[in-house]
Amino acid sequence: MADGLKGIARLKRAMRVTSKAFAWAAKNEEAVQLELLGLFFLTPLAFWLGDSAVERVLLIGSLLLLLLVELLNSAIESAIDRIGPEHHELSGRAKDLGSAAVFVAMLIVALSWGLVLLG
Repeated sequence: MADGLKGIARLKRAMRVTSKAFAWAAKNEEAVQLELLGLFFLTPLAFWLGDSAVERVLLIGSLLLLLLVELLNSAIESAIDRIGPEHHELSGRAKDLGSAAVFVAMLIVALSWGLVLLG
């Protein structure tokens, strides 16, 4: 442990850092803002439309998965942007792969909601 913290102190620090990063993403990343908005409106709808706990978990879980992948994509973009603004094939590929991961997560949302609502 580089910071020397253990137990509850380590957990408190992790929660503080996590909330700071999450707040930054919610303020500065438009895609995260849109996904939080979707989560805000669709979560109550999932409780209403889901006939079972499993369906509700699929509906809400797919939305959380999308947010998770978007946060990871933003982290990739931040790391690449820190390296420098010039174009590099590998940097572009990393960003493109992050975007592709977000697209796959969106497909999971569409598939989950579509199959639960139509099934």
